[in-house]
Amino acid sequence: MTPAVIRTATLADVEAILTFWVTSAEGTDRRDDPAKVVALIERDPEALLVYELDGAVAGTVIAGWDGWRAHLYRLAVAPEHRRKGVARQLIAAAEERFKAFGAFRVDAMVLHDNTDAHPAWAATGYVMQEQWGRWVKHF
Repeated sequence: MTPAVIRTATLADVEAILTFWVTSAEGTDRRDDPAKVVALIERDPEALLVYELDGAVAGTVIAGWDGWRAHLYRLAVAPEHRRKGVARQLIAAAEERFKAFGAFRVDAMVLHDNTDAHPAWAATGYVMQEQWGRWVKHF
């Protein structure tokens, strides 16, 4: 068994990530649009983080930085790897990226109906902002 690693996605990962999102992400809308993922990687090569286990994608998160705010999107963990700390590790890696930019707050886009994900966000210190429908953590 190869140790797990968190790394940035490459263009060679696009199809595997899109396939992964179909089975592991809620509300996915990117399966038929690889150009958007390619554009993300080309524009910000460090934004899409991949949790790789035994050579396969087991988790992802997009850690977007617009120069002003830090945003988390597309946190997804393979069903067979959930509740094992994968999400926590991905969130921590994204937060380290943001801290290096000098960010002091990060928001996470989380579907209201994705109640399976809410405990993971709460466990990592995020709280829902009812007026905005997003989760925010100050650091």
